[in-house]
Amino acid sequence: MPEILQIDIAGPDRPGITMALTEVLAQSDVAVLDIGQSVIHDTLALGLLVELPDDAGGCAVFRELLFKAHELGLSLRFTPVAAADYEHWVGEQGQPRHIVTLLGRAISAEHIARVSAVVTRNELNIEQITRLSGRISRRPEAASAGHASIQLWLKGPVPDVGALHGEFLGLGADMDLDIAIQEDDVFRRNRRLVCFDMDSTLIQTEVIDELADAAGVRAQVAAITEAAMRGELDFSEAFRRRMALLEGMPESVLAGIAERLPITDGAERLIRTLKALGFRVAILSGGFTYFAEHLARRLGVDDVHANQLEFAGGRLTGKVAGPIVDGARKAELLRELAAHEGIRLEQVIAVGDGANDLPMLSIAGLGIAFRAKPLVKERARHAIGAVGLDGILYLLGMRDQDLAALEAAVSG
Repeated sequence: MPEILQIDIAGPDRPGITMALTEVLAQSDVAVLDIGQSVIHDTLALGLLVELPDDAGGCAVFRELLFKAHELGLSLRFTPVAAADYEHWVGEQGQPRHIVTLLGRAISAEHIARVSAVVTRNELNIEQITRLSGRISRRPEAASAGHASIQLWLKGPVPDVGALHGEFLGLGADMDLDIAIQEDDVFRRNRRLVCFDMDSTLIQTEVIDELADAAGVRAQVAAITEAAMRGELDFSEAFRRRMALLEGMPESVLAGIAERLPITDGAERLIRTLKALGFRVAILSGGFTYFAEHLARRLGVDDVHANQLEFAGGRLTGKVAGPIVDGARKAELLRELAAHEGIRLEQVIAVGDGANDLPMLSIAGLGIAFRAKPLVKERARHAIGAVGLDGILYLLGMRDQDLAALEAAVSG
């Protein structure tokens, strides 16, 4: 039987190491069954799983490898692999894979230890860990409130992803860290459409509250909102009552509010990046087209679906034209946009903060509750809030170095 060996190589990294070592193996027609490499702080860890042919003359191969490793300042370790163990490893390749993304202002050893403890309790194995965020300078003058993100590849079945999400959600809240788990499938790498809620998602305010302030009816609007939250009014009825309080407001007041909309941190970078990658971007809002279209022009959004304000003589009538955009309508619009683009729902990202966003978050391949209310965070499959909207890029597996290269290419 051909001999199977695992070769572990470690030492200072430099160009040409992989070439030099595999050239030695090539001289004896050694087959490479698996290979993996990582470099941390210019220190190399390279692993090779190889099969020696019957006539390879194993000792000669080992000797030549050791000589070459010594020449390069590397250490080598050889581990025989039994045929049965190798076949068992081959048989595991169909196991489910999941990605866990850690995202925060900083990631500590405690963060990793406690996340790893959850992974271990669920009988999963971490196969690979990758840093997505850029290298961090420790100079005092370079200190900044940036992002930190790492990605863990897990192997093994997850009977209840929702329960595991709940564990990570509680842990993240305790440590001020976002922890997202998603299946590592082909759709994760082929998203094509992203649908955003507007109020308290793309912008850091609720437009209805801004309008109520301008009309001097903030208290009345708040009372209707609270009644709806208690279940005394449904969304549509509460919406109509709040709109009626705004009757007679001049359009000039709306224009001033639209100009002052506070954009959520990270929103511009996120949309600019997604557009550069060929994504279609939509706003699906229970707010108003008047403001959503203004925002779309500013951010480069492709599609806007929201409530159409009705004017008469340059003033609000207190009504909207057409059907009210509630949670069910948002989900319906998301389906229509996906069908129009000829893509599957698994290729759609949806982002929102409120209960009326849950229907679209639940059907999108990647539904993200952003800085959401506790109930929404619990029911959504993914939640982030420790960083800005551009933290979503890490959930797509993007690295800072790739993003910097993309931004340079676009600006150049």
